[in-house]
Amino acid sequence: MSHRNSPSLLFEMLRSFASLARTLNLSESVRELGSTRQTVRRHIALLEEYKGSPLFTFDNRQYGLTEDGKNALREAEELIARSEAWLHDESKHVNELFYLGMQIGQVPYYLQQHPLTAIWDMGSPLIQFGFHAWAQSEGALESPALAPLRPYLMVFRFNEDNGDWICTEVGEKSSYATWFGWQKYRSSVGKGIANLPGGPGFANLLAKPFHDVATTRGIRLDHIHTRIGHGENDDLKAISYQRLAMACRFADGEFALATLIDRTRNVKIANLSDENRDAMEEQFTMNVAPPGRDTLD
Repeated sequence: MSHRNSPSLLFEMLRSFASLARTLNLSESVRELGSTRQTVRRHIALLEEYKGSPLFTFDNRQYGLTEDGKNALREAEELIARSEAWLHDESKHVNELFYLGMQIGQVPYYLQQHPLTAIWDMGSPLIQFGFHAWAQSEGALESPALAPLRPYLMVFRFNEDNGDWICTEVGEKSSYATWFGWQKYRSSVGKGIANLPGGPGFANLLAKPFHDVATTRGIRLDHIHTRIGHGENDDLKAISYQRLAMACRFADGEFALATLIDRTRNVKIANLSDENRDAMEEQFTMNVAPPGRDTLD
C-alpha cells in the first residue's frame, strides 16, 4: 500500500520500533516506553504497512528482527536522537550548516559544521595539508599523495548489513591513538562506532556527518568540543578539535570515510563559552607540523 502522507504518530512509532528491536521483548518495551502492549503492536503494524515489509519475526513467542528490520534500525535510532535534540533546541542550522549543542549526562557535546573556506581562514596547518593531500590523491587511500597523511587518519567502512560504520584503520599518530593510547587504538579496528569510546548515544549523533560525506562523496569540516575519558582511570577530560571528514576509496573501489582530527583550542562554535572552549589542557593540543616539515612556523 502506498501512502502520500506520513503518519502523525511517526515519532512514537519509531520509539516503539527501536525499543522492541533492542529488547526483542514486548513486555520489557512496554515498561520502557510507559505504553501498552496494544499500542506497541499497533505502532509496529503501521510501520510495517507503510514500509511495505515485515520488520519482525515472531516464532515460539519470541520476537526477532527481519533483514529489513535490521537495516531500518540504525536510521530509526538516528532519527530519534536527532528529533529529541531538535526538540530541545540542541540541533539546528547556523549559517545554513549543521549545528549541535547538547548535554548527554555529564558530557557536553558541541559540533558546528563550517564552510570549506574556513580551512584557510582558521584551519590548522595539519588540516590544510590534509585537504591538499586528499585532493591530490583523488580520494584513493593507497595513493602516494595520501601516504604522508595516513599515520594521522582514522578510516571507516560502512556495513550495509547493520547500518554501522566499522573502524578499519587507526593511524599511530592520529588524535585517537595519541589520546587513548596504543592498547585502545589497536583494539578498535573492526569495531562499530557505537562500540568505540562515547557509546551509542554519540554514535547516533556522529552518524549524520558521516552519512552526509557518504552521500555527497565530498569533504566536510566540523569544529567539536566535548569531554572524553582519558588515562587508566578513564577520567573525563575536555577536548576541542577540528575534524576533516573525507570521502575516499579502498583499493577494492569500495567507499571509505577517512577522518583527520587536530586537537586545538582554535574552534569556533556558537553558544560555546570561551571558558569551555579553552578548557582543554595545553598538554592535549597536538600542534602537529604538516608531514615533510620539521616545525610549525
